[in-house]
Amino acid sequence: MDKIIIYQVLTRLFGNKNQTNKKNGSIEENGCGKLNDFTPKALQEIKALGISHIWYTGIIEHAITTDYSQYNISSDFPEVVKGKAGSPYAIKDYYDVNPDLATDVPNRIQEFEQLVERTHNENLKVIIDFVPNHLARHYVSDSKPEGSVDFGFNDNVNVRFNRDNNFYYIPGKDFDGPVTPKGSKHLIESPAKVTGNDCLSAKPGIHDWYETVKLNYGVDIFNDTKHFDPIPDTWLKMLDVLHYWSAKKIDGFRCDMAEMVPVEFWNWVIPKVKEKYPHILFIAEVYNPNLYRQYITYGGFDFLYDKVGLYDTLKAIIQGHEKPKAITRAWDILNGIHQHMLFFLENHDEQRIASTFFAGEAKKAIPAMIVSGAMYSNPLMLYFGQELGEPGMDEEGFSGLDGRTTIFDYWGVELYQKWINNGKYNNELLSEEALNLRNWHKNFLNILNRYDAIKLGKFYDLMWSNEDNDTFDSSKLYTFLRFYNDEIIFVVVNFSGEKLKCRVKIPAHAFFTMGTESKKYLKGIDLLGGKNKISFPQEVAITNGVGVKIPPYSGRIYQLK
Repeated sequence: MDKIIIYQVLTRLFGNKNQTNKKNGSIEENGCGKLNDFTPKALQEIKALGISHIWYTGIIEHAITTDYSQYNISSDFPEVVKGKAGSPYAIKDYYDVNPDLATDVPNRIQEFEQLVERTHNENLKVIIDFVPNHLARHYVSDSKPEGSVDFGFNDNVNVRFNRDNNFYYIPGKDFDGPVTPKGSKHLIESPAKVTGNDCLSAKPGIHDWYETVKLNYGVDIFNDTKHFDPIPDTWLKMLDVLHYWSAKKIDGFRCDMAEMVPVEFWNWVIPKVKEKYPHILFIAEVYNPNLYRQYITYGGFDFLYDKVGLYDTLKAIIQGHEKPKAITRAWDILNGIHQHMLFFLENHDEQRIASTFFAGEAKKAIPAMIVSGAMYSNPLMLYFGQELGEPGMDEEGFSGLDGRTTIFDYWGVELYQKWINNGKYNNELLSEEALNLRNWHKNFLNILNRYDAIKLGKFYDLMWSNEDNDTFDSSKLYTFLRFYNDEIIFVVVNFSGEKLKCRVKIPAHAFFTMGTESKKYLKGIDLLGGKNKISFPQEVAITNGVGVKIPPYSGRIYQLK
């Protein structure tokens, strides 16, 4: 089984060649990428990075300010749309594709189906978002299948909670959002509905998810009680949505804010989807480590984000707030569920590594990337532009200067546009720094699926055996082994900005665990291309340690023979 390596791409930004980048610009001014921009050549380049899955972010139709009423698509109200392009997580129609992404708007569903086919033709798999906790405040499905009923259509709006209501209500109060409507048209919502982040007020604040409405899965959030028998109406509607997109031949769902939806729903719905589509992967966004095991063992998820664990730990190390030995604590907490965790260093919610809010330089995260990718057999994710050192330091509009690439605005990502180079993908516009970084990622990601010890092997942390080793600086270095049958991978990374020499002690227990205690002599080459070869008898490794030289912000991955 190959290691899953996911490439997350914000679909509307990917192929946008427009370089105007006017703050708060419209789609006419700043342009927008299309589904058809993912040409066979583009997909081949992504595949060559070592990618197995593409997560197309922002496919399902969400609230936007662009007017598509000529295509019988209901217009949205700007006061409940974040940015000109809107949030991909304020779903307006669970059965439709974002019209911004279509070259021919009436043909948008077919264009998505063709994208899935093109992606599969390049031996890549497709992941899309499923947003189950909330939808857009102005939800109008013009593409729902015959016989389907819109969310909230049959609700009893005179009560705060009813098991078969799709929404939660605040009777007697009208919605009063934090953004003042402009012009003659504005949203009238009476009674007000509870927001996606469980704000129980008819007057949510600017930091609330005021543009969204919370979906009711049979949990009375006013009295903290559950009502799951018989099956609530929202469960049935969501099963239908999942079946609809699964039938489009996608390969997985990244489930937004899955922990805000009762685990009982996931326990019920995931087996039903997999009964019909057994290949579908379910990836959960869960931030509470105390819920990890529950959402895996009972909820049925294949993989969970590990944001609070390894991501936060590695970010703290890169920024100098933690020492590398904190990695040992992070993996120890995950004992027994490592294979279910999705590791990453960037995504649409987090700050770019190269931003001044994170590391300031993309190369400073190389040791963290080695740890994230080589430590276990579980999936790894790369965010588009991460491999180029995209800094995310634009002030796009609704998204301010925050070190993130906007998900709310029409925009062109300059560094990514240079890589695409009008479809040439010949790297001639990239700086040497960006090109070197991309080549490093390409080499590293392909290594992950070239060696069984990384794809399938067991993990052995060497930090404990070097605690009293004066030649090993544990405030800057991290080291571990991976092994499978006769194959051994030995990894040492350097989080510091200085070139280091060290001697890594490999205890007798490690050789015994790997089943190599009878072998007297080992030697290794650096798979990352370094000229620093190593060779040692076991007794030397145990007593004096293996000598390694490591450049700044870098690492060695040795294949031992």
